[in-house]
Amino acid sequence: MLRSLYPLLCLCALHAPGRPPQGAERGEVVAGVAAHEVDAALYSFSLTLIDALDTLLILGNVSEFQRVVDVLQEGVDFDIDVNASVFETNIRVVGGLLSAHLLSKKAGTEVEPGWPCSGPLLRMAEEAARKLLPAFQTPTGMPFGTVNLLHGVNPGETPVTCTAGIGTFIVEFATLSHLTGDPVFEDVARKALKALWKNRSDIGLVGNHIDVVTAKWVAQDAGIGAGVDSYFEYLVKGAILLQDEELMSMFLEYNKAIKNYTKFDDWYLWVQMYKGTVSMPIFQSLEAYWPGLQSLIGDIDNAMRTFLNYYTVWKQFGGLPEFYNIPQGYTVEKREGYPLRPELIESAMYLYRATRDPTLLELGRDAVESIDRISKVECGFATIKDLRDHRLDNRMESFFLAETVKYLYLLFDTDNFIHNDGSTFDIVLTRYGECVLDAGGYIFNTEAHPIDPAALHCCKKQKEERWEIEDLMREFYSLKRNKKLTLKRTTGQSEGESQNPSVDTSSEDGWIKRNLKNNTKRKISPLSCPNQPFNSKLEVMGQVFLDNT
Repeated sequence: MLRSLYPLLCLCALHAPGRPPQGAERGEVVAGVAAHEVDAALYSFSLTLIDALDTLLILGNVSEFQRVVDVLQEGVDFDIDVNASVFETNIRVVGGLLSAHLLSKKAGTEVEPGWPCSGPLLRMAEEAARKLLPAFQTPTGMPFGTVNLLHGVNPGETPVTCTAGIGTFIVEFATLSHLTGDPVFEDVARKALKALWKNRSDIGLVGNHIDVVTAKWVAQDAGIGAGVDSYFEYLVKGAILLQDEELMSMFLEYNKAIKNYTKFDDWYLWVQMYKGTVSMPIFQSLEAYWPGLQSLIGDIDNAMRTFLNYYTVWKQFGGLPEFYNIPQGYTVEKREGYPLRPELIESAMYLYRATRDPTLLELGRDAVESIDRISKVECGFATIKDLRDHRLDNRMESFFLAETVKYLYLLFDTDNFIHNDGSTFDIVLTRYGECVLDAGGYIFNTEAHPIDPAALHCCKKQKEERWEIEDLMREFYSLKRNKKLTLKRTTGQSEGESQNPSVDTSSEDGWIKRNLKNNTKRKISPLSCPNQPFNSKLEVMGQVFLDNT
C-alpha cells in the first residue's frame, strides 16, 4: 500500500515558480487553497511549496526538501498589498515554516549557529506572524478574519469572524514565542482563547460566528464542524504541547456540553447554542477530525463508534461529501463535492496508533484506491465536484499534499520517524544549554504540520527550567538503563561561542555534558434568526462554511 503512495512524491515539486497549468479537462490541476486571499498573497506555487514541505521529508524525499528550502528563501516576500486570511495564513504558512524549520536538520539541511533558536525559516515564520498581529488589536482580543499584509486591518473590515478563526493560533504562536523569546505571539493567542471561553452560552456551547468588537454571537449554531472545529482541536493540542491544565479543562467542559446537547447515536448535530435544540441534522466532512481528537484524550471507545459512522458514509460514496443529511442518509444539494479532505484519514491514523484495529487500515486502503481511481489526472489529483457522478473540478487543494497524503502515508508507515517512541533522540547544544530534540511526541497543527514539543524548551534562559529538563532526563535514563538508546550529539552554537565549551562537571548545568561527553553511545455572515427555515439556514450556512474553511 505504501508503494501506491510513492508517485505522490513528485506532486510536491510540481509548482515551482512558473506559469500555472491550465485546464483540468486536459488532465491538469491548479494547486490552490480554500482561502483565496492567501493564494493571491503568495501565489499558488509558493503556498503549495510551504504547505507540502514537511510532507517531502516524511515521505523520504530529502533532496527535494532541501531544494524547496532554497527556493523559499529566494522567492517569498510578505511585504505585499494583499488582504490575507489570518486563520489560513497562520495554519498553512506560519505552521508550515515552523515545522520545516524544526525538521531541517533531520533533512540534512545545514543549519546556522544557534539553531533551533534561529534560522531563515524561523525568521520567515516570525515575519509572517507579525503581519497577522494587527488583526488582534480589538476590544475583545479576538482577531479580525482578514488583514492586509502591508497596511494592517482595512478600515472597512467586517468584525464578524468564525470561532475557529479566533481559536486556532496557540500551537503556532506559542511555538514562535518559545523559539524567539518574544511573548507577544503566545499572549495574543491565549487572550483570544479566553475571550471565546468567557462568551460561551449558559449551557456551555459556542456559536459559529461572533463579532470581535462587541462579542455578540452572529451565527448561533453550535457544533463540532466547520467554523468551530479547530478551536476545540487547539485546546487539546495546546494543552499537550504546553502541558497546560487550563486549556485541557476548558476542552473537557466543552466536551460535556457537546455530549449533552449535540450527540445523537454517535452522530454530532448542529444545535442552537443557547437552547440546545437541533437546528441542522447534518454531518459535515470536516467533522471527521473528531474521533482523532477523542483518541488524544483517551476516549477510544466513543472515538471508534463515531469513526465507524463516518466510514459508512465514505463507503457509500467513495469519499466524504461536504454535507450529509443524517435522517435522509444522502448528500445535501450543492454540497456533494469532495475536495480530497484529510479529516477521516487523520482520525484513522490516530486511532490505529492507539488500537491497531485492522478496520482502520481498510479505510486507508479504500482511500488510496478511491482517490487513485476517481480523482487522478495527468499531473495530480483533482477535487471531486460531485460524488454522485464523480465529476472533477479544476483544482487541487494544497491541503491534499499537506495533510491527506501525509496522514495516509503515516497510517501505513508505522516505522516513520514521526512515530518515534523516544528510544532515539538528539542532544543539541544551544546558547542556553543542551536540549533534547527528535524524540517523538510531535503535535500536528490543524494543517498537519508537525511541531516537536521538545524544541519549546531549547531557547529559554531560565536556569530553573533547564534543571527541570535535566531531572526528567535523569528519570529517563533510570527507566531506560537496560535499553539501548542511540544518542547523537550535535552542536548549534551561536556565533562567537567556543566549539568546545568548558564543562563544570560538578554543577547542575554540566550534568548532561558529563554523561554525554565524547559522543558516547549510552544504554539508557448574519445568521441571527434561530427560527430561520431549515432550507434557508442551510443555504446560508453552507456559504459561510465554504468561505471560511
